Amino acid sequence: MQVVGKRADAEESAAAASDVPGVGVPAASVELLDLARAAAGIGTFDWDLITGRLSWDDRLLELFDLTPATFDQTIEGFNARVHPDDLGRVSELLDRAITTCGDYEAEYRVLCTDGSLRWIAARGRALCDEAGDAVRLLGAAWDVTDRRKTQDRIARALEGMAVGYLVMDADWRIGYVNARAEKALGLPRAELVGGIIWERFPGTVGTDFEAGYRRAKDTGQPVTFDAYYPEPLNAWYEVRATPEGDGVALYFLDITERYRTYQRNELLGQTTHQLTGTLNAEEAVARLAQLVVPTLADWCLVSLVSDEQHTNIRRALRDVGHWHTDPDERALVEAYARVRLAAATDEPFLARALSSGEPVVIERDASERIRAVLTAGEATELLEQLAPESAAVLPLRGRGRTVGLLTLFNGPARGPIPPNDLSTATDIAGRAGMALDNARLYREQRSLAEGLQRSLLTAPPQPDHGQIVVRYVPASQAAQVGGDWYDAFLQPGGATVLAIGDVIGHDTQAAAAMGQIRTIVRSIGALDDQSPATILRRADEVMERLMVRTAATIALARLEQTPDDLQRGITRLRWSNAGHPPPFVINPDGTVLPLTRVRADLLLGVRPDSARHEAEVVLDHDAVVLLYTDGLVERRDEDLDQGTQRLQDTLEELAGRDLDELCDELLARMLPHEPDDDVALIAIRLFRRDRPRPAQAGPNVVPPDVPPHRDVASHPD
Repeated sequence: MQVVGKRADAEESAAAASDVPGVGVPAASVELLDLARAAAGIGTFDWDLITGRLSWDDRLLELFDLTPATFDQTIEGFNARVHPDDLGRVSELLDRAITTCGDYEAEYRVLCTDGSLRWIAARGRALCDEAGDAVRLLGAAWDVTDRRKTQDRIARALEGMAVGYLVMDADWRIGYVNARAEKALGLPRAELVGGIIWERFPGTVGTDFEAGYRRAKDTGQPVTFDAYYPEPLNAWYEVRATPEGDGVALYFLDITERYRTYQRNELLGQTTHQLTGTLNAEEAVARLAQLVVPTLADWCLVSLVSDEQHTNIRRALRDVGHWHTDPDERALVEAYARVRLAAATDEPFLARALSSGEPVVIERDASERIRAVLTAGEATELLEQLAPESAAVLPLRGRGRTVGLLTLFNGPARGPIPPNDLSTATDIAGRAGMALDNARLYREQRSLAEGLQRSLLTAPPQPDHGQIVVRYVPASQAAQVGGDWYDAFLQPGGATVLAIGDVIGHDTQAAAAMGQIRTIVRSIGALDDQSPATILRRADEVMERLMVRTAATIALARLEQTPDDLQRGITRLRWSNAGHPPPFVINPDGTVLPLTRVRADLLLGVRPDSARHEAEVVLDHDAVVLLYTDGLVERRDEDLDQGTQRLQDTLEELAGRDLDELCDELLARMLPHEPDDDVALIAIRLFRRDRPRPAQAGPNVVPPDVPPHRDVASHPD
């Protein structure tokens, strides 16, 4: 800084001197003032703006690493010691004080002789004459190097923090932001500092951001929260708002990638849960579109490959799922899904993904490129309205074959699918493909097992006095053959025997044992006219001799008539129960009777000498007898008695219906959507002998040696 000296006479100089603090002060007071300055380490300066002479005391010379011999007492000598980066600012502050006859305040660095730096704080005041011109500038200076070093360390720490740091005063004016905050907020600190937070970031108003900041200020307690800031930042932040002085300091971190990773992991978990939570994988995959939108794309289509081999894309695929993040656009996507495959040419992106088994990605101009492989018409018109900018076709792969496609679309605002999202989508497609292939294998195995099971359960006879209906429902949760079985046969004397049984276990061994036990019982029962208890007793003996090492429940019932019963139009039901749920009778008047008059004996195959008991009940024509396995009445959430009562109540509601309809409706009402256990049942409706067989009962089906119309006599043992 340069100050031009003013001409002044001795009187003006004396007058100016008389205004200097300390002039005219008693000597003792001056000495005390000097001691105080020395104790505080304060140096003083006196700059005569008329002569240009700059006088420093010994302490100030020491602070500037100068001596009376090396300091020329000019402003130029002062400027030579000030750090070049600070000189312009200090000169400007001096000029302002002189021009305004005001105060001077500055902190700056001083270059020492050894090259080190020293921070100096200076305060001063310009003195003016009667004309208002500054004639003198007096002041003091002291060493603040230690304080500035501490501040610099703090500043470096703040700048080096891995989190954003922003300080607001009591009026919500931003006073400081560190480098991480600049990066996270996308603005230079020059645009941030001095601004009001609500004005700089209007997206905070009325959101969790504002609520958190104000709560921290009002309560004096830190507040931590996560929140999303919309465009232009479009980012998630983890924020800790902490009271600081009269204002609030923010520590925050951009957690967008972490949040999206969490979303991706959550999506993968939901996808796995949905695909493994049901055996209907096709239905689960169809709902996949609603899971991936909007996390991975703006809208989506899910397609399945036909089980039959087709080279034509229009017949090889069918769209089964679709979704759009915008509810107003979902009808368009649904309409597009209905027509796009029919409009596809022979070489679309779908065909490439199917044939290669690799993703096909369209990073830009998706609308134009997809339109080029569609026949002009409704599909292209809908595509134009949906206006995708980017797309990706991901094969659903399972065991070396493509079983479907997952197609993602983004609009212009979202841009191409980023690599992380594409990787997540590929993972999801792989899981979906495996689930679909597992479902295919399950269907094949279940069909084979069910076919084997049904092959062991022969069609029942149809005697002239009754209609027999059988049903078998396999468990939905396993592709294994089971031990449930039914049987019906005629004895030589014409009596009809009904059997229902359940072998312990649900595997191939249980199925094999079921086949053995069923054969033993029907062979013994069909050989002559033995009663149910006798048949079961002899079956125990045969199982022991043949070493059939398993056990089974069984209910065996025989329908018989004496000549007198035939004339009276009644039928006798004789039954024996080996640990099986009780049969039910639906009387012609609609009442339902559980056959519990005989207690259940030991299971078949437990002891060869087990006592077997039986009971008898008389039935009128049009009565229905129902035998069933425990899968019909057992549930995990209720005991057996509740299930049995529920069966009785249902039968009372269905009484009087056609027998086929009754059995079908009974299964529909009693069984859950996915039964946990196999269910077998056999039912017979009794007819009058003096009238023709009802047409709905179908023809008679009886062994050749049993006349269709024979008086049936009972043969008690």
